[in-house]
Amino acid sequence: MRMKKKLSNLEFRVMQGFMILIDVIHPYVPARAKSFGIQAGMTVVDYGCGPGRYAVEFAGLVGGNGKVYAVDIIEIAVQEAKKRSIKKGLANVKINLAQGYHSGIPSDVVDIICAVDMFHHVDSAPFLKETERIAKPDGVLILSGGHMLRSHVKEEVAASGLWTIVEENKRFIKYKKKPKREDI
Repeated sequence: MRMKKKLSNLEFRVMQGFMILIDVIHPYVPARAKSFGIQAGMTVVDYGCGPGRYAVEFAGLVGGNGKVYAVDIIEIAVQEAKKRSIKKGLANVKINLAQGYHSGIPSDVVDIICAVDMFHHVDSAPFLKETERIAKPDGVLILSGGHMLRSHVKEEVAASGLWTIVEENKRFIKYKKKPKREDI
């Protein structure tokens, strides 16, 4: 499997500029975040959080008893997510700089992992293994392929043997963690 190149600071800033422009012209993030099924008290991950657009929305949805992890491999991204979180006064958001594919999140604690428009940036096998590790036994993975053909996303996830599709719509695919053999 090929290694993916992480974005440079300049590439991240250009992407962030486009996100700001999109949020002004067509602010779809709040409605999209609500469509993921996030409930109060859940633990949610914004994997590939970028500047934290979704993490902020998730924080409101999980409420004070919930927790949001905003995870990215790019240092400038987690710095921007942290700034946004502090500016909004969000005590329930934890920002993690991933080390390779290790998110820094404990095992079996996450209800929903949201990987929005970032799957094309990662090697699927180690990424999917890490998401499976951090998800609770009934955990959910939401993938929006973004710049990848949906069929390719589905093939790569199926090849992992870790997740099974439970819902598919035009915006995302929702997967459920497959039970481990000892859980069956």
